Amino acid sequence: MLKGLGSVLGLAAQSALSLVGVRAYEQPPYRVVGRAGPAEVREYGPRLAVETTLDPGTRDQAFGLLAGYIFGKNRATGGGATKIAMTTPVEMRSERIAMTAPVEQAKSGARVTMRFFLPRSSTRETAPEPTDPRVRVVEVPGETLAVLRFSGSTDDARIAERKGALLGELRGSAWEPAGEPVFFGYDPPFTPPFLRRNEVAVPVRRR
Repeated sequence: MLKGLGSVLGLAAQSALSLVGVRAYEQPPYRVVGRAGPAEVREYGPRLAVETTLDPGTRDQAFGLLAGYIFGKNRATGGGATKIAMTTPVEMRSERIAMTAPVEQAKSGARVTMRFFLPRSSTRETAPEPTDPRVRVVEVPGETLAVLRFSGSTDDARIAERKGALLGELRGSAWEPAGEPVFFGYDPPFTPPFLRRNEVAVPVRRR
């Protein structure tokens, strides 16, 4: 119970910091290598993450599974559980988002994969194993992403609309999509929507 209360208080504190533009959680480092209109093109190095894939309409459940892992539902090397520091962003992607029609595909009920990035100090050898079979540790290779930032609502329709806007910015630019769009969320749910940092991103390559 105390552990759960501590987690809630931690998220509330992070929300309070976000009100004044301070985000305390670690973020994966990146290098800006270009632009496509308002979208920023970033180069990320390899990183480690924990993820789960669930049926449509289970975003909260997916978040709960991953939060459970970092709060101790895991098995560390040598036995026992360990708490892992929270990081941002939370990544969410749909398995069946179509590059040409993201708004329509958002209505089709695609399965959702949610991902938490682990701290930079984590390695595949030191990261604890999940105790829930629905959760897995994955190695994310380095990649170049075009990223469009926005605030406000993060419901499925809004995210799909922003993904479409990002793909539109790439048309006629020096960059072309090389994968499917994803969503990045940086703030806890307590943060007022108009103050949230949200992003949509898509892997890209030079034309």
